[in-house]
Amino acid sequence: QVQLVESGGGLVQPGGSLRLSCVASGGIFVANGMAWYRQAPGKEREMVVAVSSGGVTNYAESVKSRFAVSRDNAKNTAYLQMNSLKPEDTAVYYCRGTKIQLGRPPAYYWGQGTQVTVAS
Repeated sequence: QVQLVESGGGLVQPGGSLRLSCVASGGIFVANGMAWYRQAPGKEREMVVAVSSGGVTNYAESVKSRFAVSRDNAKNTAYLQMNSLKPEDTAVYYCRGTKIQLGRPPAYYWGQGTQVTVAS
């Protein structure tokens, strides 16, 4: 059973930091590539960062130099380190995992999301 479980969200003051975790299982391997998205109230879901199987990263301009993605392949876990948080970073954060399917396009799966609120 495919599962992606995010954790680490919460309430933080502007300028603070949080680290989100995403544990994958059920045939999803973070080593195959994954991404973090977020969705703020009333807005569309947007990509925060994507990392390929080869480790190439693509960050949204709004988070460059503040956020950093990493992976622990042995734990099949991805992380999103968020520093210098701003109120506009407030959103539900989702991880998206990639399942490789031989002979077919890869399939993408989503976690349930974790709320990040940046406010004083």
